[in-house]
Amino acid sequence: MVPANVPALAKQSIQVIVQRGAGQLAGYTDQAFVDKGATIVDTREEVFAKADLVAMVRGGGANPNGDADVALLREGQAFVALLDPLVKPEAAEKIASRKVDAWSMELIPRTTRAQSMDVLSSMANLAGYKAVLMAANQAPRIFPMMTTAAGTITPAKILVLGVGVAGLQAIATAKRLGGIVEAYDIRPEVREQVQSVGGKFIDLGLDTEGSSDKGGYAKVQTDEFIARQQAALAEFVRASDIVITTAQVPGRRAPMLLTAAMQKGMKPGSIVVDLAAESGGNCELTKAGETYVVDGVTMIGPVNLASTMAFHASQLYSKNVTNLVQYIASKEGAYAPKDDEEIVRETRICRGGEITHARVKAALDARKAGG
Repeated sequence: MVPANVPALAKQSIQVIVQRGAGQLAGYTDQAFVDKGATIVDTREEVFAKADLVAMVRGGGANPNGDADVALLREGQAFVALLDPLVKPEAAEKIASRKVDAWSMELIPRTTRAQSMDVLSSMANLAGYKAVLMAANQAPRIFPMMTTAAGTITPAKILVLGVGVAGLQAIATAKRLGGIVEAYDIRPEVREQVQSVGGKFIDLGLDTEGSSDKGGYAKVQTDEFIARQQAALAEFVRASDIVITTAQVPGRRAPMLLTAAMQKGMKPGSIVVDLAAESGGNCELTKAGETYVVDGVTMIGPVNLASTMAFHASQLYSKNVTNLVQYIASKEGAYAPKDDEEIVRETRICRGGEITHARVKAALDARKAGG
């Protein structure tokens, strides 16, 4: 929560309690919250004890200290956070055991009605922007073409793999910096989007029919398809000065787009930024959370990149959470989710001690079966 969203909740008779210092490192002071009508309490434990609904950034399986917070939950409470329940369903089971209603922000459906609650898009937008700045900062060359008395500088060539929200923002940012930008995605329908932000779409000539699901995400492909895709992409990779990879499949390991073999032959001084590092990486040589050089190529594997832009990441996440809370509350501010609504079915993972979300339940059953 940021101070600016407190009045919107107050109009719906929802009172906001904030842990002292919670916004300090992101640039939001306790006084700013008080000025907007929030109440400050001294400890985390007080927030959990007093709140009917607890909202946070990372909880459960998405937080290394998630178990400590889960222990503070009480029966009948609502819990809203990024919970990573598809990758760590056992953590979701622990939350369910507290007999709370837990809402996982990553699972917000990609529909028009839920667009204002879509935290994955909010954070991906920031990550795509920052990835280009990280690459530009590390690169031994500038992005734009310059004609000077000392000669002409050729523009940098940037390749973006994966054209979701992060990829589109990366293309747009790299183009604004003056680079020549090419982009590839398994979904041919994104060609016009790439062109609209100044990039050139790469067509590898592969059969990509049925490559995306109903939510607009790329589907997992066969090993044979991936091998042909990688072989075709290798020449574009080696011709690029900077490669930014953004491809992710929710609840699964990120697809491998850039193998060590594909990287061989990249020019010394080239940069690779892997935005999927936290979910396994799109690049074989990525080390999550590390920046290092291999064969003259700088590999960057950022994790939790949005937190490096905490002021605006908080602003966007707060608005996503505020919209969800307003949606599941009545006009009078009572907690009253409509069980038959798609947003409720797709986002709430447990209720009354049971896992209620079909995909989370399936992930948990697979984990218990050793799958």
